[in-house]
Amino acid sequence: MSDEKKTLEAPSFDVAYDPKMAEEGVLLSVRHLKQYFASGEYKTKAVHDVSFDVKEGECFGIVGESGCGKTTTGRTIIGLYKPTSGEIYYKGYRIAGGTRFQQKEIKYSKIHAKDKIATLNDERKLALLSSPDREEEINASYDAQIKAIEEELSSHISEQKKQIKAIEHDNKKSPKALRREIQMIFQDPIDSLDPRMTVADIIQEGLHIQGKYNRAENQAAVEDVLRLVGLIPEYASRYPHEFSGGQRQRIGIARALIMNPKMLICDEPISALDVSIRAQVLNLLNEIKLERGLTMIFIAHDLSVVKYFCDRIAVMYFGNMVELADSDELFKHPLHPYTEALLSAIPKPDPLYEKNRIRKVYDPSKTHDYSVDKPSFREVLPGHFVLCNDAEEQAYQQKAKELDEKKEETK
Repeated sequence: MSDEKKTLEAPSFDVAYDPKMAEEGVLLSVRHLKQYFASGEYKTKAVHDVSFDVKEGECFGIVGESGCGKTTTGRTIIGLYKPTSGEIYYKGYRIAGGTRFQQKEIKYSKIHAKDKIATLNDERKLALLSSPDREEEINASYDAQIKAIEEELSSHISEQKKQIKAIEHDNKKSPKALRREIQMIFQDPIDSLDPRMTVADIIQEGLHIQGKYNRAENQAAVEDVLRLVGLIPEYASRYPHEFSGGQRQRIGIARALIMNPKMLICDEPISALDVSIRAQVLNLLNEIKLERGLTMIFIAHDLSVVKYFCDRIAVMYFGNMVELADSDELFKHPLHPYTEALLSAIPKPDPLYEKNRIRKVYDPSKTHDYSVDKPSFREVLPGHFVLCNDAEEQAYQQKAKELDEKKEETK
């Protein structure tokens, strides 16, 4: 048994621990994540109730249009943002959490309890008016009901406060050793690098964080990681402005790899690059993933790229995760209307296809009716999750059958 396996099975950090993650091979678990940003009276719900697991060694894709919350999700996982609500577990340990849900539970449970007591007191008055001779019996009955409500409220508030205290404790004690194992490659290769620092200084910053200050060893490590990402060691003394966009992105990858991560969060690492360079960076990431056994979260807005790079794909829209499935399954059965809209936007190098291509437009107000039956994230097909209500779930299951039948007819 490896030392890493022992670490997973035997909790060694003073934070909440879930042993089931190690048993199921889950490296990262995001549970009911919410990330809100407040500006005065206005509140932006950037991420709303997102949940997913990333298994060790897999590449998990998150796709969606600009502003859908995919980058915010990645930044919250790595710790650049503190979660508003929900929990993030890594290797079974809770490394971050938010308390908004518990605070709302306390607030609204008090309101509901107050309303129940007011209703009981109104009923008491009516009962006393109709039966004044039973005053003692009526008061005793209603006092007992009110006492039960107050005791239940007190117990509920006590439990919520206990959870808040535990989350705040874990946020404070979040293990840095585990956080260092999660690194991020940022979208903009220009703004993500300090223009006043040399390439060597940028990369060595990670070594200094780990407490490594031996100049010779650090220089050797920098040269090794530069070679790994396809750059020559002589570039170490240069500044970011001296490089092209593709070279800058490789420097960003080197900066992440110097920390010896177990998980890489790739935030649209190719969107700012020329088309000819994108394939090179994707191939580089794939080689590094296989060589080092890395787990990846690949954030993008291009489904055609994610299809060939990721094992599973999650589709996000307006802060919500609307669909989640294996890569092949998602393209075989695109069930949610927004996923269909994304797929219809993928161009093909075929003039006849492009001439007849029908671009689908997703309008949630016209597509869904959630006025009565609210949606939830549910498993419509084995391993295939969609945000839908009861009526939509049946419709999506029927749609999957029709897609299979149509493909059988075309064979």
